[in-house]
Amino acid sequence: MLKKIDKPLLIISFALFIFGLIMVLSASSMESYMRYDASPYHYFIRQAIFLGIGFFVFILVLLFPTKNYRPLANFLIVIITLILFALTLWGHNANEAQSWFAIGPFSVQPSEFAKIIIIIFLATYYEKHKNELDNPWQLIKPILLCIILALLVAIQPDLGTAGIIVFMALIIFYSVPMAKKAKSIFNKLFLAIILAIIAIFVTTGGSFLKDYQLQRFNFLNPCDRYQEESGYQLCNSFIAFKNGGLTGQGVGESTQKYLYLPESYTDFIFPIIVEEWGLLVGILIIILLFVVLYRILKIATHAPNIRCSLIAYGVFSYILLHITINLIGVMGLGPLTGVPLPFFSYGGSYALSLCIALGLAQRVAIESNAVKKSKKLKKK
Repeated sequence: MLKKIDKPLLIISFALFIFGLIMVLSASSMESYMRYDASPYHYFIRQAIFLGIGFFVFILVLLFPTKNYRPLANFLIVIITLILFALTLWGHNANEAQSWFAIGPFSVQPSEFAKIIIIIFLATYYEKHKNELDNPWQLIKPILLCIILALLVAIQPDLGTAGIIVFMALIIFYSVPMAKKAKSIFNKLFLAIILAIIAIFVTTGGSFLKDYQLQRFNFLNPCDRYQEESGYQLCNSFIAFKNGGLTGQGVGESTQKYLYLPESYTDFIFPIIVEEWGLLVGILIIILLFVVLYRILKIATHAPNIRCSLIAYGVFSYILLHITINLIGVMGLGPLTGVPLPFFSYGGSYALSLCIALGLAQRVAIESNAVKKSKKLKKK
């Protein structure tokens, strides 16, 4: 099995997880001690436990053939729909969103696992109906179910995760080998929907959103509003970037983590990395993240069947959207959404779901290499 996995992807992923764990310790130690009167190692230990469980789950996913996903997919999509609905009634509220179930000392965020289930569901659905891909209704039917899941997440409210679910489903949808006529119809349909949403937002001024959600769209010149909630966090992110310079202030020497940048170990961990390690390391990290994406995309393009291809494209879109949305937010290039940065941000549910996603991509690589080896043996 080790001979058939994508080794560069495995090595880079492992290195990024280790570096991310170190940065969780650095970014969280002061806030853990000063704000919550807990051990400086509190979040580091919890994240290490999550990653240990994630590694175990990663191995299990590697051992489980993708052909066995089909009987599980429909069951999982029904279960996650019921769980997301139950979350609206009995979920734990934190950071103005009812997105978690409290289980003892830990919290579980079901929407993170919904992303993985959607990848498996869409891949198995389109494989099952691969001879009906000229039928527009068969093509769009599972996407409508994904939109329902996104709406259940949006009313928590968690618009960032809801947006990721929708765009991830659309990327998988457009990865399906459909007829040009069908693709043209859907292009026009989705364009009309996007224009309608923009028109509603412009004409209503976003009145259907809550005040704190509207504030996130006010991301320009945040330091002019340092005393206001809409500018405080993002301005401190800018200060962290400026403090870091090219080479950084040194490991553990960030000043913005001293409660200036709230929860700097979650969504805003990248500015802390740049503050301590410098812009050069920040750029290197971004390059490595895109190498991860390239390796997964390569796995997708060389997959032996529709199922495997769509699984890999789903993992690619999942990681790409998280990287893009997080970095756009913390750099002030777009609204803040509370989306974690892969490999680095603290969060048990996200760490586990990311390990599962990487396991899915590697499982596809294993099956692709097995097919290649089989073909070579037949030629001999």
